[in-house]
Amino acid sequence: MATSNAPHRFGTNAIHAGQSPDPSTGAIMTPVYLTSTYVQKSPGVVIDDYDYARSKNPTRTALESCLASLEGATHAFTFSSGLAAMDCLLHLLRAGDHVLLSDDVYGGTFRQLDKVFRHLGLSCTRVDMTDLAAVAEAVRENTRMIWLETPSNPMLKVIDIKGVRAICNAAAKITRAPSGVADKTLGPLGTGIKGPVLVVDNTFASPWLQNPLRHGAHVVMHSCTKYVGGHSDLVAGAVMTADKDLAARLKFTQNAVGAVPSAMDCFLMLRSLKTLHVRMERHCENAMVVAKWLDKHPKVAKVIYPGLKSHPQHALAKKQMRAFGGMISVVIKGGLKSSRRMLERVELFSLAESLGGVESLIEHPAIMTHASIPAAARAALGIDDGLVRLSVGIEDVKDLVADLDRALK
Repeated sequence: MATSNAPHRFGTNAIHAGQSPDPSTGAIMTPVYLTSTYVQKSPGVVIDDYDYARSKNPTRTALESCLASLEGATHAFTFSSGLAAMDCLLHLLRAGDHVLLSDDVYGGTFRQLDKVFRHLGLSCTRVDMTDLAAVAEAVRENTRMIWLETPSNPMLKVIDIKGVRAICNAAAKITRAPSGVADKTLGPLGTGIKGPVLVVDNTFASPWLQNPLRHGAHVVMHSCTKYVGGHSDLVAGAVMTADKDLAARLKFTQNAVGAVPSAMDCFLMLRSLKTLHVRMERHCENAMVVAKWLDKHPKVAKVIYPGLKSHPQHALAKKQMRAFGGMISVVIKGGLKSSRRMLERVELFSLAESLGGVESLIEHPAIMTHASIPAAARAALGIDDGLVRLSVGIEDVKDLVADLDRALK
């Protein structure tokens, strides 16, 4: 866990926050501290709380300070994967609690709630969170957490974070006792948050495009495997908050469960954060060109991209985000046969799961990333056999368009 109060702008924080030159050598890059334990001055007398590397590692401390500064948080916690970060957040809850989940989320998010935590006593309801009235109606007396992605995966829905926070605030006015707890003033695990905890998965946007805490979220989380890592060479996750009581619970769980990243992965993320802002600029520029080109292609039935005026939440995206991101979803005419043929013929776009790397990726959500979502639910969301998801990289955009043109022909 680390804190940050850096006053600088994003690009400066990405390069410097939490990363002072090494005092012993002057090394400008944060060292990789490959240690499992630390020498104590006397029994129980440790240096700067460093006693065991699961609890704290100097490379991880630098990373968490930097991430906190980029998300406008006071505390950040990193994990061995995005799903490990989610696991930590769900451990804020008790058996009998209810989670309200946006209907269009990463398949692994739904799988963890439905196949793991459901068996531990949590319940989950999915709702279209672009409809705030539907969100308000779906809140129950035992709803302790509202979990959303914006933009969502893979349909790129953009959700009004401030609007959902207002629903949390309204729910807090209803006197409710968490499951098995007599004190009706307590929130999840005694954090003091009386309404549902609002969690925003900011993976698709990255901290450069959007800062959910500034729009009212209690917690923001990332699969750092994606844009934060940015080079398809690590798996990691992160959680950030500005609530000190919530941070204390997260710190305890991070240490108690122990799903922390290695020092080397922390070093790689620090390296990647230094170029996050310039990478995201190119991702967004390229994606806009590709989306507009696909929108005119005769073999494409539909293009879903928040930067297009045809996107139903385009106006909200302009207001809530700095730019529109590097992710595009398209519906190919001809269903599975045509989409499969296209996916087998691309060359620069690599057919692979994941996203957010400097190289362009392409995948088929119904078969790959969202296969764990029931078929009926996929169909209701529009995740059909013709849907293809693109993660537009930072290559020369003319080459990317040419690659798609060849594949579609």
